[in-house]
Amino acid sequence: MSSNSGALDFKEMIQKLQNAEEYKSLNWTGSFNDYLNLVKQNPKVTRNAFQRMYDMIMEKGYTEYKDVKKDMVHYKFFDDEENDGADAVYGLDISLMKLVNVLRSAALGYGTEKRVILLHGPVGSAKSTVCRMLKKGLERYSRTDQGALYTFEWVDEKGEFEDIFGKGVRVFPSPMHEEPLLLIPEEMREQFCEELNRGNKGDFRVKIVGELCPPSRFIFQELLKRYQGDVSKVLDHVRVRRLVLSEADRVGIGTFQPKDEKNQDSTELTGDLNYRKIAEYGSDSDPRAFNFDGEFNIANRGMVEFVEVLKLDVAFLYDLLGASQEHRVKPKKFAQTYIDEVIIGHTNEPEYRKLQNNEFMEALRDRTVKIDIPYITKLKEEIKIYEKDFNRKKLRGVSIAPHTIEVAAMWAILTRLEKPKKANLTRLQKLKLYDGKTIPGYTEDNVKELRKEAVREGFDGISPRYIQDKISNAIVMAQQMNKGSVNPFMVLRELESGLKHHTLVTDEKKKQDYKELLDVVRQEYEDIIKAEVQRAISADEHALQRLCANYIDNLKAYTQKEKVKNPFTGQDEEPDER
Repeated sequence: MSSNSGALDFKEMIQKLQNAEEYKSLNWTGSFNDYLNLVKQNPKVTRNAFQRMYDMIMEKGYTEYKDVKKDMVHYKFFDDEENDGADAVYGLDISLMKLVNVLRSAALGYGTEKRVILLHGPVGSAKSTVCRMLKKGLERYSRTDQGALYTFEWVDEKGEFEDIFGKGVRVFPSPMHEEPLLLIPEEMREQFCEELNRGNKGDFRVKIVGELCPPSRFIFQELLKRYQGDVSKVLDHVRVRRLVLSEADRVGIGTFQPKDEKNQDSTELTGDLNYRKIAEYGSDSDPRAFNFDGEFNIANRGMVEFVEVLKLDVAFLYDLLGASQEHRVKPKKFAQTYIDEVIIGHTNEPEYRKLQNNEFMEALRDRTVKIDIPYITKLKEEIKIYEKDFNRKKLRGVSIAPHTIEVAAMWAILTRLEKPKKANLTRLQKLKLYDGKTIPGYTEDNVKELRKEAVREGFDGISPRYIQDKISNAIVMAQQMNKGSVNPFMVLRELESGLKHHTLVTDEKKKQDYKELLDVVRQEYEDIIKAEVQRAISADEHALQRLCANYIDNLKAYTQKEKVKNPFTGQDEEPDER
């Protein structure tokens, strides 16, 4: 591993770490006939985008459980185990169940494959995280044997058809990473499918849906003329290869983020003319002189994410409607082009309200499947978010005292809960019921009623980002002041001081309500500590002595009208003579 000088031999290290077999598998190439035999052996390589995404999620497995008498499913895909839970989604099983059901319906061809999936919720509710997980998941899945998919490229090894392929062009890749079976002419497809499905004992059946993109269609037709209608000779110019999806390489995964209205251009979605090639091919309507590199084009076979989709200009929305309903896009100067991709957009509350109030957006409303992604309302799930970011592995030189994250999460949940209509029930008690704790006089049926009556629960309140920011502030301050740990009082103080300048909480009544909830959390924390101290000192003689000494200190300060220093907050407080 090391040379004579003692320096590391990184070249040798790289050679040991690289996987030659994996590289060979991911770069497989073969003839069209080789591909047909591959399809015969494993028909699932021809799955459409919805089928592939659904299988990707299901192959990770799931667990079933009951939550307040409701049958629930937890999909392990969203635990993000490959990345040690870096993008894990917590507490949103109901929303994710709805999403997976939509994908299942689309995979089976029940109609939702013709819809835009719209993730809707308040800021910081994990909409982008869900999309990011799906994109990363597709990238990983396409590299596995189970998720393998293929595309093709046109080959002119001898350079005999430069007038068709272009001057000096020997290999012309399918610009939209198309499924090779689309090369089979329409009139032959039924017989091909019968043969490919013959003897197949599984549930999946090969179907050929769609047409070639304009450049591939042009090359196919021109070669067909040269070979006087001999399709087999045309297909001899086809080389099939393994397709690996990659957002970074713009292969099968696209992301579109709207800009200001003056700079929006629909060519970003459907491609644009290549003016340099117009001179070569002599026409701006020649498909070889067009860059099929819009987000819809490059996302073919995978998925496209629309960030803040409802901020799109109206001209873009027409492209979106065609892409979802017809699975076709209209590039400039060309016929409608077939696409196979999952379209997922996400938006926040204000933008969605605009959509509801805009009668011109009725067509879009009719073509969307809305999936609500609310804030978490279960304490133990909210805690997981912050434990992921603030744990021993990540923190340096400072620790977090017990219950610190718990009280921050508790306050966040309380701000999201609606006040119970029952006069004898507090929001704190409601939080505990939602978290699975028992309160005398309340059953699971009562909890179901509480959830039903709270229509907007989880769509208002403090976002996890705010909590993360304030915990971070408390940690940094503790490090600067050389304090060894961060305690709940420090975090609660940060949460309260930040409310003054919170850009999303401008209503004074709401601010006051949130401050009162901080007092509720402080009191709850004190009750937790008292209970723990009582349990601890009952088994610790020295603790009893310390408690007695502390009482004497407080009593002495009270009689001398002095203040005592709180060892946790560092603030001077009135003595507790009791």
